[in-house]
Amino acid sequence: MLYIIPTKNGIGVEIWGTYDDLENLYAFIYQFWNKEDKLRQKGFENRDSLISSFSYEIRKAKDGHRLKRKSSHYSFEEVSYFGTKISWVHILFSLTAIKYNMSYYTTSKLDISNLMNIEFWLENAMESYDKTGAQHLVGFIEGGLHSGNEYMYHYMRWINYDFFQLGGGKKSFRKLPELLKRGVYFTDEYKDFEYFLKSESEKSNCLISEMELNDDDFDYDKIKW
Repeated sequence: MLYIIPTKNGIGVEIWGTYDDLENLYAFIYQFWNKEDKLRQKGFENRDSLISSFSYEIRKAKDGHRLKRKSSHYSFEEVSYFGTKISWVHILFSLTAIKYNMSYYTTSKLDISNLMNIEFWLENAMESYDKTGAQHLVGFIEGGLHSGNEYMYHYMRWINYDFFQLGGGKKSFRKLPELLKRGVYFTDEYKDFEYFLKSESEKSNCLISEMELNDDDFDYDKIKW
């Protein structure tokens, strides 16, 4: 059974499942990115970058390159479980991008159930970590972030970086909804960041899609998840 729990320090979640659980999740996600017929449409390439980075973590997990444990909870035989860690920011933006792309394709009841399963466990993880903070964050699971944002990947990367800088814990978790305002359409935070991206691209004489966050000064290996 696929399930999601919060990380100890509240930076994000751990996604756990058997090999088959994660293989099914990977197959579900893969349907909605890397489509040649959509890449020329506005925003699809940027969402592809976002979804592919999420998909990459699930693939690494199912292949046993992230978290591992054994469990005999549901049977007399030990079952291998595999998992990976994803930040709150990363998974919320990824879900938003997947749901937007889903609207361009024919989806099955299984696709919808997979999506709802992730949303259920994600909300459960938020509330189990901090009910007070979750009250202002669960709304971002089903909406809030601008799904048609053509620079969604860049918004995620910068917000994620700022969230990591807070260091984790419930205090940081409760500040996350404020940071996520940057991804909500028509907010001052959204417009200010869009202006920043355009200004930086003009200074660098490049497209926004070619820009990358300069985070060389931050040691991601020292994050206390």
